[in-house]
Amino acid sequence: MHYHSIFRSDAFQGHVIIVTGGGSGIGRCTAHELAALGAQVVITGRKIEKLENVSKEIIEDGGKVHFIVCDNREEQNVKEMIAEVIEKFGRLDGLVNNAGGQFPSNLEGISANGFDAVVRNNLHSTFYLMKEAYNQWMAKHGGSIVNMAADMWGGMPGMGHSGAARAGVDNLTKTAAVEWGRSGVRVNCVAPGWVVSSGMDNYTGDFAKFIIPSLAGNVPLKRMGTESEISSAICYLLSEAAGFISGMTIRIDGAASLGTRMYPLADASNSESFNGFHRAFIPDVLKQQLSDQTNNQQTGENS
Repeated sequence: MHYHSIFRSDAFQGHVIIVTGGGSGIGRCTAHELAALGAQVVITGRKIEKLENVSKEIIEDGGKVHFIVCDNREEQNVKEMIAEVIEKFGRLDGLVNNAGGQFPSNLEGISANGFDAVVRNNLHSTFYLMKEAYNQWMAKHGGSIVNMAADMWGGMPGMGHSGAARAGVDNLTKTAAVEWGRSGVRVNCVAPGWVVSSGMDNYTGDFAKFIIPSLAGNVPLKRMGTESEISSAICYLLSEAAGFISGMTIRIDGAASLGTRMYPLADASNSESFNGFHRAFIPDVLKQQLSDQTNNQQTGENS
């Protein structure tokens, strides 16, 4: 089996692209798709075991991958990582700022250290990576950067620290697009909504038991997204087809960020997920729910 991308197989042939947080979730999926499209992918993260596993998968599938353990929260680590990539491969065509993380908490319960940690993880690290990619290579050669935000347009209740950081990433994207356009550098952002991803298994308690299973019901399409649906948008923004797109944030959320609570969402039909990732798997927290949905659909088709 191989990655079923909608893009041509040589779309990124000869390109070197860094994917941070490439050891799991959306980063893992994006790294697989880019490798399937001919890119030399460099995945980074803090846990070597995850990076080794994803590297093994990509190599088994015939792709080219290199991994570097890097803590993106530390500016010096980022400088050294970018320098290593350029020294080893002689170029840097794209950067996917995927790495990040947060934990659920109401504002009154977030400590100063907790707030700082999430902002540093999601906003500071994005800035460090953008800056070093530009200063060390893209300022003279051009390139494309895709950052990661989230559905924070109406605030982010329960994760105010992450919402603040992700809003900062959105604005940082716009600023960089203007300042770095002179160098032929395009900077864009994707803002995923609720996506079926392994990261969901990091949550526990009531959030895992009640909140996550209810998410699909709050989307006009009445489903959650797939990692592939995020990856395909990232690949498009990195590609030459998006050569005149810069400073934009694409919402990939099934219209969940639109409308109001006063407008009731009806049952939906004709909305099927795109899942081109042959190695995708369902997070434990959603297995029973998705299994029940599949059984119900099959029962309806057979009746």
